[in-house]
Amino acid sequence: MDASDFDEQLRQQELEKEGKFEPQESSSAITYTDKDGTVYEWDFKQKVYVPKIDEDFIAQYQMNYGVADAANVTNNSTADIEYNQEPPKPVSYSDEQNKPSDTSAKYKPAQKSEDPGWFHVDDKHNLNVYVSGLPLDITDEEFLSIMKKCGLIMHDPMKRAAKIKLYKDDNGQPKGDGLCCYIKPESVSLALQILDGYDVRGKKIKVEMAKFEMKGKFDPSKKKRKLTNKEKKKFKEKQEKLFDWRPEPLRGMRFKREKTVILQNMFEPKEFEEDPSLLRELKDDVQSECSKFGEVRKIVIYDRNHKGVISVTFREPEEADECIVALNGRWFAQKKIVAETWDGKEKFDIAETEEERQDRLNKWQQFLQQGSTSKISNEAGGEHKTELASVSETPSAST
Repeated sequence: MDASDFDEQLRQQELEKEGKFEPQESSSAITYTDKDGTVYEWDFKQKVYVPKIDEDFIAQYQMNYGVADAANVTNNSTADIEYNQEPPKPVSYSDEQNKPSDTSAKYKPAQKSEDPGWFHVDDKHNLNVYVSGLPLDITDEEFLSIMKKCGLIMHDPMKRAAKIKLYKDDNGQPKGDGLCCYIKPESVSLALQILDGYDVRGKKIKVEMAKFEMKGKFDPSKKKRKLTNKEKKKFKEKQEKLFDWRPEPLRGMRFKREKTVILQNMFEPKEFEEDPSLLRELKDDVQSECSKFGEVRKIVIYDRNHKGVISVTFREPEEADECIVALNGRWFAQKKIVAETWDGKEKFDIAETEEERQDRLNKWQQFLQQGSTSKISNEAGGEHKTELASVSETPSAST
């Protein structure tokens, strides 16, 4: 491709941009030869250079790709162009049979809902057993003790109780049948083998797989609340903990709760209402005194407990024992201290009412205002003393 052809091509491109040049297919072909000898021809439709199909090109193509007939290449390419240029035939829907399948679903009649019946649960996943033939005066505790013989009972996280149920009539009297849910399917198999025909106070009970029947229409108000992801995780951890293999504690091993000492009669709750700063002073006093017996990990003052309770947690149970021996029966602020080991169950928090909370906030606000007022007066007095000191120093300086 010489310089004149290149300039002509640039001129045509500029005219095309301005919309003044509309090349026709009958126009003279524009070609250029590449460095490797390939001849390219300008395609007016695609507006690009494409390899020119001539005898030399066909011969080169046959050498590289082994095409048998060059005419086929030309015919195929022409056929492809003609096929692509052929417009698609319009689709007519003459009757219901010619309608597309994706829209046929709209014309299908609605399926009737099946009548309420038995819920089919796979035996491998069914953890419930139905028990009949029970004594009419049986209690939940007695029923639970019987069913526990074959495995661990599922715990209901909502009710915080074992998932057992004794069916009752309209008057609230037991009907002699019940339901039990196990944690493992193996427990269900054992219950069917062992408890079926089991004698309970002279009555043989019948144990079988539980089946559930829908009664009436669905009532959304009776639907149980679903557990959150956090509750599910906690519930699963508790369940897995029941099946963990844990070695029995060694003889003489101390419990974790024995590290905590409960001190009573240490204060009066009204003392903190009058002066909240006493909380910090009391905690510092207990910290310094209990540090004599060992490393103190935690101190909690239950300031609303009328027994004046303070819990002190040590690093080792032996340190807590020394604290109990030293402080139990000792007098503090005209009160006799009671020191004992925490049983691990008793709670000492006392929730305050809304009135008590509002009263506490008001007193705290007054305490803060009094503190700020005294601080301002002290700062003013300090400035006054400074001024007096400077005045008194002036004569001595002149002297």
